[in-house]
Amino acid sequence: MTQETASPTPPPPPVRQGRGPTELRAVRIERAVSKWAEGSALIELGDTRVLCTASVEEKVPPFLRGTGSGWVTAEYAMLPRSTRERTPRDISRGRQAGRSVEIQRLIGRSLRAVVDLAALGERTIWLDCDVLQADGGTRTAAITGAFVALADALWRLRAEQGWAHLPLVDWLAAVSVGIVGGEVRLDLEYAEDAVADVDMNVVMTGRGALVEVQGTAEHAPFDVQQAGQLLAVARAGIERLMAVQRQVLAPEVVAAIEARRGLPRPVPPAVEE
Repeated sequence: MTQETASPTPPPPPVRQGRGPTELRAVRIERAVSKWAEGSALIELGDTRVLCTASVEEKVPPFLRGTGSGWVTAEYAMLPRSTRERTPRDISRGRQAGRSVEIQRLIGRSLRAVVDLAALGERTIWLDCDVLQADGGTRTAAITGAFVALADALWRLRAEQGWAHLPLVDWLAAVSVGIVGGEVRLDLEYAEDAVADVDMNVVMTGRGALVEVQGTAEHAPFDVQQAGQLLAVARAGIERLMAVQRQVLAPEVVAAIEARRGLPRPVPPAVEE
């Protein structure tokens, strides 16, 4: 006679300390933290901390030479002790980790969605996003912080080049959202992300247009209604992140972005970095 073994009872979901299921962690963005970079920002989202710097390079990739168009791209890395246990640097492995490549491409695509590349001219803006401390949501924090660094770099370029307008056509921010223990939660910490039934990263513009949605059912599939709930909660969180961006950027930069919001821009070349 075969004895049936009961399925193990899943552990209870982590209990949030000091915030509700649809509340962000404490958010802090500090601008101009790098002496040499044209733009920089340190973003803290709970215990996640990411340093974002924007660097201007007076050239473009080969596929853009002679087009008059600029480029925005990114690199992403986690410092060895940004995690609980030491993570070796990519250079010590002899190659870049696939996760790093995927995230930096996401950051670059996201930021290009709100930049008028034709107005930028044949120059590249590099966004370097270095995770100082990781507790979930590093990619979304990097996008939100990199936008602030990018805005400052473009404002500096506008003054140097005598541009009539800032080549930013909207705001941009990103946040994680998921279903943990049957509950929709915003801005997942690592302990929540590790046991989430559904994990989603959402990148959105100030007008509410989606730039990218990365959603995965870690256990049971989720339906369209649940997807709608996740996106609604994510949008509310992103709006709050954009409010923080507005608070930390100089008033003249905020006014310049608002003046350009919603204006059409040329679609960037469809390429992979």
